Amino acid sequence: MAALEVTKKLHIYHTLYRLNLSFTNIVRHCRTLQEAGVLTAKHTRLFQGFTQELQAEMNQEILEIMHSTELDDWGRFGKIRQAEQKRLRDPDDVFIHARERSQELRTKQKRPSPSSPNKPVLKKLQNTSRK
Repeated sequence: MAALEVTKKLHIYHTLYRLNLSFTNIVRHCRTLQEAGVLTAKHTRLFQGFTQELQAEMNQEILEIMHSTELDDWGRFGKIRQAEQKRLRDPDDVFIHARERSQELRTKQKRPSPSSPNKPVLKKLQNTSRK
């Protein structure tokens, strides 16, 4: 389903809501008929189960299609947002980020990471193993 317009998506979701409301009413009406003595408990459970199975299957089919549509829309509209962010970006931001990254790298070089071995000790070990 290619790019649905907003009102069409609204209509689909509203229709799905009304379908689910109707399924809920069928389940409730089965219970009412049982309480009135028209349906046995066994038939009530059976008809309610059939109803809820159909409801779940329809929801799954419809929502699978809508999920795909929503992902497509998310990607498409995300490009619009990204273009606007790019337009609003300060050209000097590149230099600011480069300076921050440079400072970050210098800080990392000054202190050895706890997981890496001490370099002088490693060199000493390498030198003794060559002898």
